[in-house]
Amino acid sequence: MTGTLYIVSTPIGNLADITLRAIETLKAVDLIAAEDTRHTKILLDRYDIKKPMTSYFEHNKIQKTEYLLGILEQGRSVALVSDAGTPGISDPGYRIIRSCIDRAIPIVPIPGPTAFVAALTVSGKPTDSFTFKGFLSNKSARRKNQLKKLKDEGRTAILYESPHRIAKLLEDILEVYGDVEVVIAREVTKKFEEILRDKASALLKNFSGPKARGEFIVVI
Repeated sequence: MTGTLYIVSTPIGNLADITLRAIETLKAVDLIAAEDTRHTKILLDRYDIKKPMTSYFEHNKIQKTEYLLGILEQGRSVALVSDAGTPGISDPGYRIIRSCIDRAIPIVPIPGPTAFVAALTVSGKPTDSFTFKGFLSNKSARRKNQLKKLKDEGRTAILYESPHRIAKLLEDILEVYGDVEVVIAREVTKKFEEILRDKASALLKNFSGPKARGEFIVVI
């Protein structure tokens, strides 16, 4: 009998944003596979969860997937957690999830916070049809082509961006979409949370230079 892989959503900033079921699951599993064990340890200490951990991130996912499959096939349970939010979104979780499906290993979702959903719900943009693209290309020409496709789809588009590239992204949005209203959610659920709604040109002016800090979600 195989074990079960639990896909456990964890807080995206505020450690209070965790479900009772997530806490119960983390306390019950045999092993926690974390994108960053040091980061996850802060959460585990907060809720007095004492379970062994192993790292599972982009650069070790190939060998660690086989290791975790071995644990599961021994009948032991594993909880997969990311740095923040729901595993499998903009992180390497897809590989282990797909591998478990291929081997008929049970997978149970433990739902909870997701950064882009939190940003969408407060954006004031249409939520009946939207596209989540995560991080676009770091090459301007390709990024503009991606934005053109998103514009042509006519749906609300949700993107992630880093502080050192936010100004360049806004420049490209301004060129492709025109001076439309853009919503930027910065540091969602954290101490310096900020929700900005303004024209692309105004936001570009605001984030040009050394002002840009934190993690950005952009809604167009």
